[in-house]
Amino acid sequence: MTKHVLEVEHLKTYFPIRTGFWQRVTGYVKAVDDVSFSVREGETFGIVGESGCGKSTAGRSILRLIEPTEGKVVFDGQDVTEATDSQLRDMRRNMQIVFQDPFASLNPRHSVRRILEEPFVVHGTAGKKERQDKVLELMEVVGLNGSQLDRYPHQFSGGQRQRIAIARALALNPKLIVADEPVSALDVSIQSQILNLMQELQRNFGLTYIFIAHDLSVIKHFCDRVAVMYLGRIVELADKAPLYREPKHPYTQALLSAAPVPDPFVQKERIILEGDVPSPANAPQGCAFHTRCPAAFERCKQERPVLKRTAEGHQVACHLYP
Repeated sequence: MTKHVLEVEHLKTYFPIRTGFWQRVTGYVKAVDDVSFSVREGETFGIVGESGCGKSTAGRSILRLIEPTEGKVVFDGQDVTEATDSQLRDMRRNMQIVFQDPFASLNPRHSVRRILEEPFVVHGTAGKKERQDKVLELMEVVGLNGSQLDRYPHQFSGGQRQRIAIARALALNPKLIVADEPVSALDVSIQSQILNLMQELQRNFGLTYIFIAHDLSVIKHFCDRVAVMYLGRIVELADKAPLYREPKHPYTQALLSAAPVPDPFVQKERIILEGDVPSPANAPQGCAFHTRCPAAFERCKQERPVLKRTAEGHQVACHLYP
């Protein structure tokens, strides 16, 4: 049986809304609202949804880059949410992140050499000579030249900067990498190169990925299992093949109907959702999607659905399924 390297239980991340002279808390933005899932060792777990659905906040909350409000995150048998600062530093050798914008995530005042040496310096895992050797090795692993080590981030293209960010994430041989929309800021031709590089690194180093994206075609190409998020909640979770072949939740069906097909002769029925996405500061009672759902009925307005299994490896949070 495949080991679960990460278990997320009832994760909530709320941001307080402060108003008035005294900055009193008058409400909360519920960016992540009771999310639970597990990630198997060696797999790529995808999180997909519209902008603002909470997928990036969920990824950062798992690593405690953002402090979660409630819930439990267990990584490799250790409770991340209860860890002290020193314990968390040790854990982060095995938990890394690749951010969406490589230009913003790389220090413009540091050379590539210094950027790649920093993880070893912070964690005290290598001497000067060993650091230099490892940095050269990392550059070769991500397809860059060691002669570029003394350049600065602005001297590289977007794809090259993302390769540097991936090399930095790989420096300490992590088990888990959270990839937060790592290709959305890149040209399509460069996207494929980065995705192929990440797949090759996964095979070579036994990596586990949480891959966050809004592009359904990228998720389909890259991920093994997929969680669909809407307004801070997971509405469907399934293996990739059944999710794309037979989506069950009305929101997933609408998302997939909007994905373009690269064939001018294929006609696809488009599901048009009415209304706007509600504010996470004032989510609807019951099912968060009922205000836009074409199949909503009275129960949807009153009772929040929970994720339940409808088939092998397929879970959906919808009252349409008993």
